Amino acid sequence: MVSPAVRSVVDPAAVGTRRRWAMLGASVAAQAAASVATNGWAFLIPAWRDERGLGLAAAGTLAAMPIAGTMLTLFGWGLLVDRWGERRVLLLGLAGTAAAGLVAARAEDLLLLGTALLLVGAFAASTSSASGRVVVGWFPPERRGLAMGVRQMAQPLGVAFAAATMAVTADRAGVTSAGAVPVASTLLALVAVAVLVLDPPRPRRTTANAANPYRAGSFLTRVHGVSVLLVVPQFLVWTYSLTWLVDSRGWTPAAAGALVAVTHVLGALGRIAVGHLSDVVGSRVRPLRWVAVGAAATMALLALTEPTGVAVVLLVIASTVTVADNGLAFTSVAEHAGPFWSGRALGVQNTAQYLAAAAVAPVAGLTITHWGYAAAFGLAALGPLTATALVPRDDAGAA
Repeated sequence: MVSPAVRSVVDPAAVGTRRRWAMLGASVAAQAAASVATNGWAFLIPAWRDERGLGLAAAGTLAAMPIAGTMLTLFGWGLLVDRWGERRVLLLGLAGTAAAGLVAARAEDLLLLGTALLLVGAFAASTSSASGRVVVGWFPPERRGLAMGVRQMAQPLGVAFAAATMAVTADRAGVTSAGAVPVASTLLALVAVAVLVLDPPRPRRTTANAANPYRAGSFLTRVHGVSVLLVVPQFLVWTYSLTWLVDSRGWTPAAAGALVAVTHVLGALGRIAVGHLSDVVGSRVRPLRWVAVGAAATMALLALTEPTGVAVVLLVIASTVTVADNGLAFTSVAEHAGPFWSGRALGVQNTAQYLAAAAVAPVAGLTITHWGYAAAFGLAALGPLTATALVPRDDAGAA
């Protein structure tokens, strides 16, 4: 039973366009801060190696701890969103992320650091379903693809900000100072949510709109599967692009961080573009298939050209293409699941993605160590290649 507290006490007609876009901005801030907190630690892999003598696989495992924490709690946060509402979950999750991040920033013991990073991801997971539901709840279907594309730009923008700040801060002032970056980002997002976000309205609960959408067909399951396959090249590029530029191309951490930041800005713009495209063509899954084809081709070319200078250009393209699918899949899942199941469905969606993502860093680290970057890039191309056949044929049944 959904608590009455979940339902909005605000008249939707009284919430104008400006306020809706302001809430979208706060949702972007929340998701971006969670992205910094979850993914930013990967840019400290060279610093961990130099300061603490960690091997690539061990440092990659530490970087994956926030992703593992996110994976373990996504469904639980989604359930709380269905029952408590979006605003309350965002406030609680961001506060916990900041507290755990502060411990991680100051931790000297590796066990304490790993545990704190696990908790960072566990609390940061709250933003995924909650901020997405704010968008789906406040924007009409014909504007939802664009709005969700804007919201989904938060993740690559967060990574871009982390890439531009954390690696260079660690290089100049040490790991502890770099760890303060995600803490400050999370606190700023907490203030934005507290000031701007309202729970979106929901229809009265009925037998039809509260039914389990997974029993109605395979659409949601197939979208989940596609997203898992597409997340492999995305997190490979996110986790190791900076390290590849430093180790294989001889770039400085500052220069590599700057390029990685640019690639994630391009990725953010790409999410907006494909989101708007899905509104124009009236389908989420057709652009999703196009993205899968593009990701497979780009990663294969990156593998073939890895020893050459062309690979740097392809890395930029790959960083843009491999992140473009997230908003399409996220919107499609939320629309099909409906207002009383979308929290849990988005929890399942992201749990599956983060389960794959948590394995990418250590497995790719071992692959790179033994066979090189080209082999890792080539193997990653198999995920989107397989996904092209799994994408559903239409959007029938969208809510």
